[in-house]
Amino acid sequence: MEFTKSLIKGKLIKRYKRFFTDIKLGKEIVTAHCPNTGSMKGLLDKGNEVFLISNNNPKRKLKYSLEIIKSRKNLVGINTHMANKIAHHGLKNNLIKELSNNDIIKPEVFFNKETRFDFLLQKNKQKIFVEVKNVTLFRNNDIAEFPDAVTSRGSKHLLTLIDAINKGYKTYLLFLVQIQNMKYFKIAKDIDEEYYNNYRIAKKAGVNFLAYRCAINSKKIYIDKKLKIKDD
Repeated sequence: MEFTKSLIKGKLIKRYKRFFTDIKLGKEIVTAHCPNTGSMKGLLDKGNEVFLISNNNPKRKLKYSLEIIKSRKNLVGINTHMANKIAHHGLKNNLIKELSNNDIIKPEVFFNKETRFDFLLQKNKQKIFVEVKNVTLFRNNDIAEFPDAVTSRGSKHLLTLIDAINKGYKTYLLFLVQIQNMKYFKIAKDIDEEYYNNYRIAKKAGVNFLAYRCAINSKKIYIDKKLKIKDD
């Protein structure tokens, strides 16, 4: 996934009201849209290097949007709207070994009236639902974690993936790690124990879990490497 424009380097001042960040660009301070409503735990230290994309649409209130934060020497893609685009690129280009060579790839397909999953795949007549979770949390040098806050919606998705198995679908949950240099992935049990418990239930029920790391720079983000999931 290539960025449509060159990114602009700045320094983070603060994030507030979830959707706003103040950024220092040279001698100027600008307010940029923050396309991530999550906690962004561990990423928001003042002075962190950031990368913005400019918007020329006159209907948009803010000229800039935040795309990448550099935290503890690692670039982190924070735009949650990019996650499905990156995953779609990975599926189309067979960058995810377990989900390669599909006959059909359909984004955002309803499973029932309440839930739609990010992708419906078909391969050799087997229908496969894939849910994607964007990962931006890391608390040590090489382990990415999810979630970064309590997520009742995430737990609901896990239980619905089990329901889909019972109706004949194969199901996957892809943890998309938009963080450089990670080697492992794990569930942040201390942040959301209910999610961890539902993850264990879903795994036992046959939901397949994958964690893939992205390669990130100021020009593009794409799926790069599979990570080992640590269950301890």
